[in-house]
Amino acid sequence: MSDQLVKFMLGTGHVRGVLVRLESTWAELQKRRTYPGEVAALVGQMAAASTLLAGSLKFDGALILQIQGDGPLKLAVAECQPDFGLRATAKMADDVQGDAPLPKELGALVNGQGKGRCAITLDPRNPESGLQPYQGIVALTDAQGQTLPTLAAMLEQYLAQSEQIDSLLLLASNDQAVCGLLLQRMPGTSQSPEDVERADEDFQRARHLAATLSSDELLQHAPEEILRRLFWEEDARVFEPQTPRFHCTCSRERVAGMLRMLGRDEVESILADQGEVDVRCEFCGQGYAFDVIDAAQVFVNTLAQPPVTSKRH
Repeated sequence: MSDQLVKFMLGTGHVRGVLVRLESTWAELQKRRTYPGEVAALVGQMAAASTLLAGSLKFDGALILQIQGDGPLKLAVAECQPDFGLRATAKMADDVQGDAPLPKELGALVNGQGKGRCAITLDPRNPESGLQPYQGIVALTDAQGQTLPTLAAMLEQYLAQSEQIDSLLLLASNDQAVCGLLLQRMPGTSQSPEDVERADEDFQRARHLAATLSSDELLQHAPEEILRRLFWEEDARVFEPQTPRFHCTCSRERVAGMLRMLGRDEVESILADQGEVDVRCEFCGQGYAFDVIDAAQVFVNTLAQPPVTSKRH
């Protein structure tokens, strides 16, 4: 199985693009958590979309794509690190039964009462860089208030309105792979009317060609083959491929920090009731157990490294 992200430019540089194909990463995500079919498809497409968006940016930090739903889906998150380490997860509403049928329409799944929201967060890796976290809100509805039919449509609208970048986003998923294509119109090298017109023409031509790509074709072919089939007349310049992979950033130290934020009284209450604090990562399933001695060390010396004890799978 192969995972690949390919960046490219077309023609005179007015159009840039990113292609991604996730196979082994997608298999790992499905192995870690099991979701109903509709939710699995969304989680996979969110993983592909977060990778495409991260691939289109020059940013030293994590890109986090998050949907908070008020339908059967309560939460879905995909996170892409600057080296294209990926993780993703989803959580259903408490009242959803395990075998209950779910709506196939994205709006009913995540925006049933009109209170769902989607956000893109950029979280700098190095706090000393002076960069601050940034969050953009993605509308789930169009100008008429209708829920947009797909995740791709939501993100296209966000890029056009918030980032002021004309874009085409294609996403597809099945049990074996999740794939995506992002095309973006770049500003002309000058602001002359002729240059702007040429940039518009180049993007519209590339958009028309990309729109001929079916979901089945996106899933069947490697990124290089898709580029050859779509843009063989467009003088595509292809950059060095990148290799996305599954990677969870959870750690015992981070869990200890979470317990400090929770507070000594709350932690001691859990210890009194259960004998230990058992925290399981929602992304990878890794378990971290803190007994009375472990918990005491967390609060006695917040500068010390948390003790390494049992890990549970």
